[in-house]
Amino acid sequence: MTSPRILFAGTPDFALASLAALIDGGYRPLAVFTQPDRPAGRGKRLTASPVKQRAMDEGIPVRQPATLRDAGAVADIAALEPDLLVVAAYGLLLPQAVLDIPTLGCLNVHASLLPRWRGAAPIQAAILAGDRETGISLMAMTAGLDCGPVHATQALAIGERETAGELHDRLAALGGELLVDRLPAILAGELPAVPQDDTQATHAGKIRTADAGLDWSRPAAELARQVRAYNPVPGAWFDWSGERVKCWQASAVPATAAAPGSVTIDAGIPLVACGDGALRLERLQRPGRRPVTGAEFARLDGVAGAALSAP
Repeated sequence: MTSPRILFAGTPDFALASLAALIDGGYRPLAVFTQPDRPAGRGKRLTASPVKQRAMDEGIPVRQPATLRDAGAVADIAALEPDLLVVAAYGLLLPQAVLDIPTLGCLNVHASLLPRWRGAAPIQAAILAGDRETGISLMAMTAGLDCGPVHATQALAIGERETAGELHDRLAALGGELLVDRLPAILAGELPAVPQDDTQATHAGKIRTADAGLDWSRPAAELARQVRAYNPVPGAWFDWSGERVKCWQASAVPATAAAPGSVTIDAGIPLVACGDGALRLERLQRPGRRPVTGAEFARLDGVAGAALSAP
């Protein structure tokens, strides 16, 4: 197919990588759909999404409907007569009326090896579960949650100390590469989508701040993964001396049995006893303060010998 009529829908930095890959690969979208501008920063000023900013820089028309269930939004998409709608981390549900518009359907760039980790937070879920690898799936979209057939996947190993932010950036780049590499075959009908095995599906729900609280009764290895999975958002945390302290870096170490939450200092670094092992606190941040090393935090009054409670 020559000069396919492509639309793109996406919002954050993860989606930006796919949009940039399309443009650089010669697949300039007719229009870009992204979520409405949101308040951001200390001043809470309305801020355009990364996808909108790139589209405006490229002179690509931008649409920002609050919902795609509105008849006007559906008519706007239909009027563009797209062959394909490429979606990456858009953040809005596509109703059947939208899914039915493109002649070649809707293609989603998803950050997991489907059917593993369907849902809103697959990157964090993979780290939390201790998965050794994750990847990108190019999925033909259906009305269900990430359950459509898959055209292609590409695996990516997860580093032992890799944070969600670091893994996000690598997956975003991989998503753009895989999209442009396989798009010609998808457009030509030469790469059919294979149905997922629903019996192997797992779900990655939306993240809440409460999910990031460190429960010292759990094994230290699980808490170390939690610290990595919630870096940078929302940040793993624990309560200390009336403050909510963020933990940005930690590692699990063997330890003799002690009451979960009890703090000792080992080689100048705080160790918190857990249900199994101990968590070595390596980088921390008190409210309104800069991040500090574990050694700096250990020198504060009341750290050594503290008894931390569960969130």
